[in-house]
Amino acid sequence: MGFFQNKTIWITGASSGIGEALAYKFSAGGANLVLSSRRTAELERVRSGCANPERVKVLPLDLVDTASLQDRTAAAIAAFGAIDIMVHNGGISQRSLAIDTGLEIHRQVMELDYFSYVALTNHLLPHFVQKRSGHFVVMSSVMGKLGTPMRSSYAAAKHALHGYFDCLRAETAAQNIQVTVLTPGYIRTNISLNAITGDGSKLGVVGENIGHGLAPEKAAEQILRVIEAGKFETYIGKFGMEKIGLWMSRFFPGFVMRRAPRLAPK
Repeated sequence: MGFFQNKTIWITGASSGIGEALAYKFSAGGANLVLSSRRTAELERVRSGCANPERVKVLPLDLVDTASLQDRTAAAIAAFGAIDIMVHNGGISQRSLAIDTGLEIHRQVMELDYFSYVALTNHLLPHFVQKRSGHFVVMSSVMGKLGTPMRSSYAAAKHALHGYFDCLRAETAAQNIQVTVLTPGYIRTNISLNAITGDGSKLGVVGENIGHGLAPEKAAEQILRVIEAGKFETYIGKFGMEKIGLWMSRFFPGFVMRRAPRLAPK
């Protein structure tokens, strides 16, 4: 019996990209799934593509509608009677210079990429505490550890995730609650296509680096191995400049900061 057999996994941002790829891999591994995003039709499409669609529940939600998230959490738990793994994967990216980015854009990115994760965690945490087990899997980014041009809002939200979930890990370790923070590099998704700019419009362009990134299904394979190993934090993606950058920022931060101005998105 595989590690994920009969575990119940709740995935946000499950209608495309990494979330969709994770749904297929978890289902093939024998898990029960609760799939969430705003797009019900796309969630149904993903459900139908799973190995065991009868063991997949679709639970639409809007992550920025924080008033609804307590009821959505209760519905997720009720779907199969418990949640074993929560995959925080919903979010949005941003591409604009800080000087061109209004405060409302910063708030919009923080609401979706940070506060929604905190809200869902707060609602689900008592359930994990009660059963003395659970695993939060958190989709951060290389930008959660580095800072490069045109991503100030996005990087700020991802940096915040590391602080919050590092504290949560320390607080809940004695209750057998695990936290894994993922720092993906370039993955071939629509993240840059849907990124918002300084005036709130979508970028509408797939960046060159994203276009040559790791396939989502390969990223999902890496993530499943990381979850099974119970790692605290890890890079997801190809071996390349992103991974080297993470290593350099740890041991030679001054060098990385001097190089950062040259790293505008491509």
